[in-house]
Amino acid sequence: MKAIQYKNYGSSAVIEQVEIPTPSIQNENDVLIQVKAAAINPIDIKIRTGIMKKIRPVQMPFIPGGEASGIIIEIGSEVSKFKVGDEVIALTKTSAYAQYVTVNENAVLLKPQSLSFEEAASISVNIGTAQSVLFTEGKLEKGQKVLIQGGGGAAGGAMVQMAKAAGAYIIATASGNGVALAKSLGADEVIDYKLYDVSTIATDVDLVADTAGGEAQEKLFQVLKQGGRLLSIVSPPSLLLAEKFNVNARFVASDISLKSLENGIDLIGTGKFKTIVSKTFKLEEAAIAQDFLTVGGVNGKVVLLVE
Repeated sequence: MKAIQYKNYGSSAVIEQVEIPTPSIQNENDVLIQVKAAAINPIDIKIRTGIMKKIRPVQMPFIPGGEASGIIIEIGSEVSKFKVGDEVIALTKTSAYAQYVTVNENAVLLKPQSLSFEEAASISVNIGTAQSVLFTEGKLEKGQKVLIQGGGGAAGGAMVQMAKAAGAYIIATASGNGVALAKSLGADEVIDYKLYDVSTIATDVDLVADTAGGEAQEKLFQVLKQGGRLLSIVSPPSLLLAEKFNVNARFVASDISLKSLENGIDLIGTGKFKTIVSKTFKLEEAAIAQDFLTVGGVNGKVVLLVE
């Protein structure tokens, strides 16, 4: 089968397409999936560059890709939830950049019929991240005010929609085409962060979802009410600033599991969640696709189409 792999950490130049044996089912609870689409996520790039090798080392050669959609073509002897021919979404953790992948059935769910394969491949990390930040850790409730960075991005756009469905008041930051997109997804206010200083406009916020880190993160302390929460998916916030502003601030590791996806999948079923695929690339264009995401300013998800 065709697969994308690299043998060393580095720039996108280390990525290559190779021919390797098709994986076979090794566990009685595994399913073999013919991959139709695989998502590109920022963590794929962080792993490839080696900046995460101390906390998430990988064995070389490595096939990246943590989420995919496709068709089950073989099942293990004890698989009870699926059958051959089922169209599914798979939380693969690795190895999704390939024509075939094996996954335990407990990391697989049926693809919503309303979604194409490319749309289905784009939702797991977004929804799981949004669920973790807004509800599992953020305890967001109806009527509360939430500020979401990057409301036109992949994770931020999911947060806007899920917060809207929960009855929150949403302030989103965005730029360029992302401003209109965040508004269309349900944001009550959208602030163009390239034109305005968010910290001088937003006030009395219950929850801030930080997707940028750095200097932008530091300014977000100022918009929170006392006792509010600043949760970052990028880097640990300053404890000194948290104490100064009397807020709860911490880094959140996203829970990407079937349980974390339930809320978002339900919203898709009721038409309250829209998938946003920014651009698609062919499998052999994986290096170009990762570079496209690295440049930034992407409104929605980047997806590989696998033939």
